[in-house]
Parts: sequence; C-alpha cells; structure tokens
Amino acid sequence: MKAVVYTEKGTVEVLDCPKPMVKEHTDAVVRMLHASICGTDLHILKGDVPTVKPGLIMGHEGVGVIEALGSAVQGFQVGDRVIIACMTSCGSCRFCQRSIPSHCQSGGWTLGHRVDGTQAEFVRVPHATLSLHHLDSSVDTRAAVTLSDALPTGFECGVRNAGIGPTSSVVIIGAGPVGIAALLTTCLKRPALIVVVDLDDARLETARTMGAHHTVNSAAPDVIQQLLNLTGNNGFDSVVEAVGIPATFEMCQELVAVGGQIANMGVHGVKVDLHMERLWDRNICIHMSMCNATSTPYLQNLVKNGELDIGSLVTHHFPVDQAIAAYDTFKLASKHRALKVAIDF
Repeated sequence: MKAVVYTEKGTVEVLDCPKPMVKEHTDAVVRMLHASICGTDLHILKGDVPTVKPGLIMGHEGVGVIEALGSAVQGFQVGDRVIIACMTSCGSCRFCQRSIPSHCQSGGWTLGHRVDGTQAEFVRVPHATLSLHHLDSSVDTRAAVTLSDALPTGFECGVRNAGIGPTSSVVIIGAGPVGIAALLTTCLKRPALIVVVDLDDARLETARTMGAHHTVNSAAPDVIQQLLNLTGNNGFDSVVEAVGIPATFEMCQELVAVGGQIANMGVHGVKVDLHMERLWDRNICIHMSMCNATSTPYLQNLVKNGELDIGSLVTHHFPVDQAIAAYDTFKLASKHRALKVAIDF
C-alpha cells in the first residue's frame, strides 16, 4: 500500500509499505478514504517530537471504511464508514475512567506517534470500540476529517476550557485550522463579542466570514490597545491561545479580564513566562489540555442537523501520490490560503 512515511528530520516520502493486519482482538483495520495534515505533523518534521522515529507512517486524523475487525470490537461491522479519533482510548485505565483518554495508558496519542498512522491506504486502529465513531451518511466524507481532531480540539480545549457563554467577550489568538475550529464552535454559544487575532490578513478575512465580529492584525504596534478598546478597556472574559509561541501567551495575559479565563490550545516547544506579579489578584483561571476527542459524536450531530457548517475548513486536497505537495502547501498555508489540507486515497 502507499503511505506517507517520516524518513528523517524534515522529510516525508510516499513509499510502498506492508498492509496492516489485525494484531489484537480489539483492533480494526480501516481502508482510508481521506486523511489530513495537522500542525503536530509539522512539529514532528521539525524534530520537536523525539519519540517519533524514522520509518513511521504519519497522521492521526481521517475517515475510512472498516476492512477487518478483531473479535472483541463492539458496535461496528466490516463496511461501516467511520471517523478515526485522534486519541486512542482503551476505556478501562484510570485516565479513560476519568474521561481523559488523551492520557490513556495504552493509547492516547498513538496513531502517527507510537504506531503507524492514518496517512496510508490502510491503518490499524487499536482499541477500536472507543477509538472509532460511525460517520453519518449525510456528512460530507472529506469534510468529516475535521471531526477527528481540529473541531474537537477547538471545542474541548478552546470553548469549554475558556468558559464561553452567551454574555462572554471572546478573543481567539491565531486563525489557523484549530483557531478557526474554535471560532466555529464559539459561535454555537452566541457570545456577545468575538474577536480573532492573526498576522495574516487573508486568514482574518476568513474569520470574519465565519462569524468573528471583529479582527485585528497582531502586527499592529498598538495591537493590545486596539483589542482592549473593543471591551471598553475591561479585557476579555475568555481568551483562547491557538498558536503556541511565547508572544501569543504573553498577549493572552495582557488581554484577560478580571475573573476571566485563558484556554491554551497551542503546542509550546519553548519556555513561556507566567506573570504572577500582575495576575495573582485578578481571579483568573488558566486551563491547558490535550484534545480527548470525546465530543466528536456531539459535533457530528450538530453538522448533521445543520447547526455547524464545516464545509469550508478543508481548503485543499491531494491524492496520496502527491502527498509531498500537500505538505508543502500546509507548510506555506498563508501563501496558499490553506486551512485543512486533506490527502485522498
């Protein structure tokens, strides 16, 4: 089968690899229809994830059709169309029992990290009963790749963790795929004010079309004051960080209101400063977490009922033999006006 393989730091190649088989009674083998590229995949290429070794098939997002099932898998049949959760859940360890499958002791982030991932014609999914979700026939198959990771991350790590409600003032820092996913799911809560911040004017334009009330380019020398002015200098009740660099986490601390909440979604590879000398008496909460992908059924139901439009999130798609071009497009997302980039099989 064809697969996108991490061969060395900075490099992926499309190679012929053995087709996976069921190894454990809890496994499923899925014939992939569409996979997608995540920012975490770029972190792997940069060498930021040393646990990933050369020779691994990339990817932890996708949709497909069940090809084979282990005898212990429940609720699925060969031929079912499924969404593959970005987190693998055994359901029985102490973290799964606490509804934190991202830290599952025999799963968590395993696909495209510790075992071969989804950017291949076939993938073996461990603990399939709780790591697959039925894909409704009414949901566009390619768009559904966003229900693997981007949308659950935006909702769970952004909207929920930031305590967004109908009266909230909200600022989302970063308008990449996960930032836009946070925007779409923020709109479900109908807050009083939604502002999106980014360096890329094209992405800010996209944010406005998807529900942002205001956008601000973070390159502006007075960006903090521009943002505070939108709140009457009170700050924002809910601040969502969707970039993962020190400058944006600093910005969060400058923008949060008294009694507000900061939700960190970005993947931070270097130290950031926490200004306790300014924040200790402001009654704020800072929450950070990995996506558990437990909200996928809920989000898919919103899509099915027409309450959540995900049709614009996948902006580019390539056949698997052009996967290198797919990665190049995602790396230069601003140039190509790309959000999610899909790989088709």
